[in-house]
Amino acid sequence: MQYDYEKKSSIEEIRERFDKDVERFSNVETGQQSTMDAEISMELITEAAKWVNPTAKRLLDIGCGAGNYSLKMLSKVPNLDCTLVDLSAPMLDRANERVAKATTGKIARIQVDLKEIDLPNNHYDIMLAGAVMHHLRAEDEWLAVFQKLYNSLKEGGSLWISDLITQESEPINQMIKEKYGQYLEKLGGQAYKEHVFQYVEKEDTPRSINFQLDLMKKVGFRHIEILHKNACFAAFGGIK
Repeated sequence: MQYDYEKKSSIEEIRERFDKDVERFSNVETGQQSTMDAEISMELITEAAKWVNPTAKRLLDIGCGAGNYSLKMLSKVPNLDCTLVDLSAPMLDRANERVAKATTGKIARIQVDLKEIDLPNNHYDIMLAGAVMHHLRAEDEWLAVFQKLYNSLKEGGSLWISDLITQESEPINQMIKEKYGQYLEKLGGQAYKEHVFQYVEKEDTPRSINFQLDLMKKVGFRHIEILHKNACFAAFGGIK
């Protein structure tokens, strides 16, 4: 799928939108209403992380928002050291507040654009990326970020992603968009559907699951798993 990046929201515009949306994202049931199977995907990627890395000590939550993914992970593997990463300072404040109550481990917070993140090598046991990768733009950005994340995982560590995706063929892409529109219309009517489609069009540049799995292979992941796919959303991951 081709995008005109010049017409997309700037990083500052994206940050401003999320700064205003902390309360909504503090509740997975309301914060991710527009994401089909949000709770299923969160459950699957955290459960997969637990099974792959049951003795994990360090978690990296990329695009942590209000901390929902970290909290779910801590309910399965307790007292992790948690590094929270987000573009929005108010989101980080809320995530830090909530996660601090759920772990005796250390908490670090990093406010940064994902493309600019600087991470230590061979450091994290588990990485979670919930609804964040679709903000990456050109292919070289995608490759660079996947490489950084891979490098920062310990051997045997795992990266798990839940995100908006596109389809490989344009006819199927349009079919899935229509199905997604029907889902949104049932949730909130025509106005809600148009609202979601407008900000996706303005802000997001998702790629297909095949594109991302190929990148994971390219940067070195040893095992790659697809956990779930429903229309234009998927949950998947890789083990170093």
